[in-house]
Amino acid sequence: MPTLFVVIPVFEEPDTLEPCVRRAIAAPLPTGWSRRLLLVDDASSRATADVADRLAREFGGDRTLELLRHPANRGKGAALRTGFDHALATAGDADAVLTQDGDLEYDPADWAALLDSLPPGSLSAVIGDRWAHPHEGGLWRRLHTLVNRSLTALSNLVTGLQVNDMECGSKLLRVPVLRAIRPWLSEDRFGVEPQMVAALSRVHAQVAQAPVTYDPRDRRRGKKIGPLDGLRAVWVILRERLRRTPPRSRR
Repeated sequence: MPTLFVVIPVFEEPDTLEPCVRRAIAAPLPTGWSRRLLLVDDASSRATADVADRLAREFGGDRTLELLRHPANRGKGAALRTGFDHALATAGDADAVLTQDGDLEYDPADWAALLDSLPPGSLSAVIGDRWAHPHEGGLWRRLHTLVNRSLTALSNLVTGLQVNDMECGSKLLRVPVLRAIRPWLSEDRFGVEPQMVAALSRVHAQVAQAPVTYDPRDRRRGKKIGPLDGLRAVWVILRERLRRTPPRSRR
């Protein structure tokens, strides 16, 4: 039976972490799949850490959920690498690894559709598409969409892939392709998103897409990505095009 390893990076999410985990455990999966949640607490303060501890006690007995911790805050990319390495230590080639933010902007109910869209080859992945569904919103929402579409267009131009939402936080990878791209991942913060897509292109992965539900937050509700991260994404996209060897190993 293949296992879906779900890596959930979390930093200061005391209100959304528990509902996220409970929905993740209840989310339907295609027949034959099991799940393991890898919760990576990126040195959150006590409020979030207490929630994570409680969830680990409740769901850790049968290894449905494993809690990993950073002693100091390092960023989303570093938390993903920690989860990836933990999954790869035990996963088999038939398994898959999915990224899921702990803030509930993405709905675990979409996991089944992501798995159903996964191409059969070992070097394959699925990137979620937030823009497949119509969205409404104010100025901030329109600006956010414009920036993301612009970054995706630049990424497509550089990588040769044709995806609709390079920055999407729902990325599903078969274990063999994750093993292939892992040495190329070094970004500690949100630059990991374009870096993962560049790495998929580098190993000639077969990349599919699937619509995902998206409920964005603004800064007042805890949104952590900012304008400097957008500039960093541009730098990462261009730098990865020129890179010829993997960066120095980063845990």
